[in-house]
Amino acid sequence: MRIALFSDIHANLPALEACLAHMETQKPDAIYCLGDLVGYNIWPNEVINEIRKRGIPTIAGNYDFGVGRSSDDCGCAYKTDDERAMGTVSISYTNGVVGAEERKYLRTLPAHIRVEFQLNNDTLNLLLVHGSPRKINEYLFEDRDEKSLLRIMEQADADIMCFGHTHKPYHRILQSESARYRHAINIGSVGKPKDGDARGCYVLITINENSSTTVADSIQVEFPRFDYDVEKAAKAVEDSPLPDKYADMLRHAY
Repeated sequence: MRIALFSDIHANLPALEACLAHMETQKPDAIYCLGDLVGYNIWPNEVINEIRKRGIPTIAGNYDFGVGRSSDDCGCAYKTDDERAMGTVSISYTNGVVGAEERKYLRTLPAHIRVEFQLNNDTLNLLLVHGSPRKINEYLFEDRDEKSLLRIMEQADADIMCFGHTHKPYHRILQSESARYRHAINIGSVGKPKDGDARGCYVLITINENSSTTVADSIQVEFPRFDYDVEKAAKAVEDSPLPDKYADMLRHAY
């Protein structure tokens, strides 16, 4: 089975359209979205409605959670006063343009999706979260202590845990004391990458009939990157009330 997962579109419609077109060439058996459909750009309604139209199972990101409840708090961990001030403009703008039906949809998104596979007398649990199983806006960066990350996955009973929120993709294979292998996969960002590569990113996971928690490489993980019209998305920011710096962040992926 070939599973495509994407996250953190952040109202960037050109990036979402390019992502979906690229995914179609990969012919996945299933597609999931891990949230943060809105914020930081001008197309929150269009992004929401494209995902709804396609019937893509989606969980709530922290931004979706806030906007769904008309909150002025997106649950974002801004590091400076300038970042916080820009963020205030972004969520205010987003709350002002999101439609009633779209807001209702965001409010009803689930927090997690769990998929259980039965393979070779072995149960393989796939858990989809936005930040972490513990908190919607917890950041799980690649340098997270191995014992801490393993403990989070064990407590959540996750053999494969996919998440977003940091906008920086990675795949770590963790081995527990019982020789069980677990896969922590950050799926990166479609519409607001922060890893220095302005192209959008998503993940393809291949689970086959021989996949097992006792074989480290029996699950294949790929990180396709795709080009999209970054300049169109950046110009949209500059032509809106949103801070111009968000346009620079799209162009340079930080």
